[in-house]
Order: sequence, then C-alpha cells, then structure tokens
Amino acid sequence: MNVAIVGLGLMGGSLALSLKKLDFIGKIVGSDHNKGHQKEALELGLVSEIVDFEEVKKYDVIFLAIPVDGVISALKDLVDVDKDTTIIDLGSTKSKIVAGVPASIRKNFVAAHPMTGTEYFGPSAAIESLYEDKVVVLCDLEDSGELQREVSRKIFKALGMRKYFMDANEHDRHAAFISHMPHAISYSIANTVMKQENKHTILALAAGGFRSMSRLAKSSPNMWEDIFRQNKSNLLEAIEVFEDELKMLKSSIEKDEWSEVNKTMTDGNKLHDILD
Repeated sequence: MNVAIVGLGLMGGSLALSLKKLDFIGKIVGSDHNKGHQKEALELGLVSEIVDFEEVKKYDVIFLAIPVDGVISALKDLVDVDKDTTIIDLGSTKSKIVAGVPASIRKNFVAAHPMTGTEYFGPSAAIESLYEDKVVVLCDLEDSGELQREVSRKIFKALGMRKYFMDANEHDRHAAFISHMPHAISYSIANTVMKQENKHTILALAAGGFRSMSRLAKSSPNMWEDIFRQNKSNLLEAIEVFEDELKMLKSSIEKDEWSEVNKTMTDGNKLHDILD
C-alpha cells in the first residue's frame, strides 16, 4: 500500500515513522499547508516527498491528521477518489466529521481516533512509538466499505494498537470527560497560577504535582480551540459535572467535614485501580 499523510505534525509525523516499519507499506508521502512543516518533515525524513493535496488522491490510503474543521473541508475535496481508496481521519471528535462525509465517499471513509498524543506539536514532536500499545477508537465502522474496514484493521493492528468500536456520538461524550475536559482544566490551572504568582515563585515551588496538572496546557491552542468548538455541548456538560464535584469538596473543607474530604479523596484513588 502507498500512503499519503495530510498533516505532518505530532500525529501525522509519528504515524509516518511507525508506518515505515511495516513491510506491507510502500511509499509514504506527505501534504501540509505549512511550508515550515513541509521543510522540517523532509529534513527529519518523515516522508519521502511532499505532494500537493490533489496528488494525495492517487494513493491507496489517505490519512487526515489535521484539525477537525480541516478534515470536514478536506473530505469535500476528496469526492473523486477511486472506489478502492481508504480515507482514515485521526480527529479527536467524530460526530460532526461523520455527519460531514459526502455520501459518495462514505464507503471510502473510516472514522478513527487514536487515543494518544503528547503536549508537543509540529514535525519535530514526532516519535516512532506514539501509537504502540495505545487504543484506537473506530466509529460507525459498519458504514465503511468492506475493503476499507479490512485495511484500517490491518494497519492499526500492525501499529500495535488495541481497537475499540463505538458510535460517533457515544465517542464524543466519552472523549469530553476523559480528554477534552482535562485539557480545559489544565489551561485554567495554568492561567490561575500565572495571574497569582510571579515567575520566580512558580519556578521555585512548582514541583511534580503542579507540573503534571499543567502539562496539558502546553498543547496547541489552535488545535484545542477546534476540538472544544466541535464538541461544545459535551464539553460543557463535562465541565459542569466537574464544577459540581469541586464545589462539594470545597463545601466539605469550608465546614471542616474532614471525614468527607477524606472520603472524596479515597473515592478518587479508585480511578487508578482501573488505570494501573
């Protein structure tokens, strides 16, 4: 299979590095509107060449590793691909993307969300092991063509990913709680501290806890603005549920209800019985 990757940042660049290791993958080319990214991707050897968007239509598999709004726009320009072409998007929200797929290429399309990433972005952030042993959620796969289902399963299995299947709307609600809301909180924590403390105090006192909580605030604002907008209703619900939980803890502290405070923290510990 010859592969074209649209978007050569963290996700697309890391994908290129991983695909190079697979014996059934042939040529890997890239496309990116950012000239700096094009140059950097070639210098780093992420792809063999840069092609324009029209050229990607000639490839067996097209990965769309670009922001959600860009995916929806790109799909409209891919309506003339061959019936055997597989188009896989890697967007962090799925329902609006799925709803925006032109009917003529719905069989070509596979909606995927690899649950992986780092706080870094751009081609230089690419790492070979980003996808290995991570989860990929495949949404509404029954609406994709038989060939496209087979191709996507083969690629993600070869990348060492664990596959989960769900409805796009279900995915977006879960993602709001597990991924999108934590990013919103991390940005808020960073801004709260920046507005209260001077940089010297932050440097002196910021230990592991604060660094862990604020790490996600290093993520690309442009990308996350796009995600927040696309998943607005689910994100707002998740933030409101979090606010209620924080208010209960605040109330217990105000009232010196330390057994309740302890219980809240003990209940929180149980999360890592699942994750660890």
